Amino acid sequence: MSLFKRLLKSKSGSKRPSDSSQSKYYPEKSLPIDERFTYNFKKNGGKFLYCENFEETLEAFDSILLENDWYEKDVFCINENLSSRFEGFNLNYTNNTNAAFFISTCESLISSNGSILISSNQIKEKRLAELPFNIIIYCTTSQLVETISEGLRTIKNKHKGRIPSNITTIKDFETKKEKDFMSYGSTSKNLYLLLQEDL
Repeated sequence: MSLFKRLLKSKSGSKRPSDSSQSKYYPEKSLPIDERFTYNFKKNGGKFLYCENFEETLEAFDSILLENDWYEKDVFCINENLSSRFEGFNLNYTNNTNAAFFISTCESLISSNGSILISSNQIKEKRLAELPFNIIIYCTTSQLVETISEGLRTIKNKHKGRIPSNITTIKDFETKKEKDFMSYGSTSKNLYLLLQEDL
């Protein structure tokens, strides 16, 4: 059932006791993990592009480059496998953080708050503030998890014996958003998410 049908049904359907701690505008707690992530990610200011296969991912990537005039620009990329997958766009992949944008994978997508879990596998020992302002994350639907703790368990299971360091989340994608106490110290980024179906 789509999000819109759920919202309409809850208004016109039978009354049920409401959770007083939850706003009526917040999505239902029973939303599927992918819908909850999408809602929270967009609420954080991220730009979301869903792709059914790698051909669609390349088309979406091309659209991002066109929209931002990033052809023939330097791209900060640590993952050589990723730079070879996205070759053919006349980009100069480099280790220089003063590039037009940063392209990377991630460890997990956190549904509960719409953040992206990354580690030294993606950013080495760099801090978020050292990364370019513009970021493109390429990931798959199998990387969706409910919470940060579940994401950390996934890292532990995936990298047995060699757990990466520098584990952090990117969750603030709007520079115009008013900062509050909870966002103190976070670094805003202009982030595009290329989410490819793999389930």
